[in-house]
Amino acid sequence: MSGAPDVAAEDVCVVPGCGGPAVRHLALAEARRAFDDLPEKGRRAPLCREHYRAWKKATREHRALERLGR
Repeated sequence: MSGAPDVAAEDVCVVPGCGGPAVRHLALAEARRAFDDLPEKGRRAPLCREHYRAWKKATREHRALERLGR
């Protein structure tokens, strides 16, 4: 017996109206930088591929400044 469940529960994208399969999980506070209308539930925000790419594009400058330590 392993600790993993037999059937993997797939997460769906948390962006309202999407429902696509999640490929990445971000902290809810990080996801809110690009998407304002996310639900208040939970600490993590599963995102589908399209919304993850939109988050990367929307937060590119902020993430670059964070890497520089500003």
